[in-house]
Amino acid sequence: MKHLFVFAMLALVVCTTAARTAAQNNVPPEVREMARKVMMPVVYKVPGMDKVRVVQNLKYTRTDDPNVLMDVYLPPDAAQAEKRPAVIFIHGGVKTEYTPKDWGIYTTWGRLIAASGFVGVTFTHRLDYPNKSLENAAQDVRAAIDYARANADKYNIDKDRICLIAFSAGGPMLSLGMRGDTPFVRCLVGFYAFMDIQQSDYRKTETPETVSGFSPITYLHMDMSKIPPLFIARAGRDEVPTMDDSIDRFVREALAKNIALTLANHPQGVHGFDNQNDDERSREIIRSAIAFMQIHLNAVGR
Repeated sequence: MKHLFVFAMLALVVCTTAARTAAQNNVPPEVREMARKVMMPVVYKVPGMDKVRVVQNLKYTRTDDPNVLMDVYLPPDAAQAEKRPAVIFIHGGVKTEYTPKDWGIYTTWGRLIAASGFVGVTFTHRLDYPNKSLENAAQDVRAAIDYARANADKYNIDKDRICLIAFSAGGPMLSLGMRGDTPFVRCLVGFYAFMDIQQSDYRKTETPETVSGFSPITYLHMDMSKIPPLFIARAGRDEVPTMDDSIDRFVREALAKNIALTLANHPQGVHGFDNQNDDERSREIIRSAIAFMQIHLNAVGR
């Protein structure tokens, strides 16, 4: 699992010349390459992305960690008092010092979503796979949701129309929207995301109860009426061990339980295909995910 998260080690390289020079001198080439990948933009664009207004570095929760901050992406065409659905992005597991909300993949996703008619919310949280961190991350995700809803008037957010979209090791956080206490979460989206962590390295650091509780597959055996519609994007050539297996097991169980599930498979897609595979299938899946959100959030598309 090392290569899944080593990409974060150079995320700060783009920030200063000194950091860039130090990275070139001291960082292994494979780490430098992974850092380059996370700074790449999403491969799909829509008109108006350059006109999106971004409110940066909001302190959304109480913590001593200066990196746990939020950015809000506002639609360029929203009237002053108009309310738009919010799409909240949940990144994968990485130390907060690498500020994943600032990576190219999330800054362009934020602009893409806002230009598509939503309010985009990106934030850095404390998920540090495979170290013991699930509860801390969940506290941050809940705080981010609460902050967005509490400040709905300020940021043009309809607090009762929210979608959670998780990437990679952020998949377990989708379980927060499957427990029945978040009726305002109208849909869930997972991009190459763990949908079951009971075979993951979390078994070495978390209790079995915690691992089960944060595995989305667990909630397929509970009250399924509490599970909002799901969109899952799968990378057919995902190199992360057990990633596709976790998705495949979840999909089989979900279909057996007859829940509302949309699956989009990229046969040639690698982990992170939305900014790594610059091809029509990637763009098709991104477009489909946005259309899915528009339908389930009752949003008007561009």
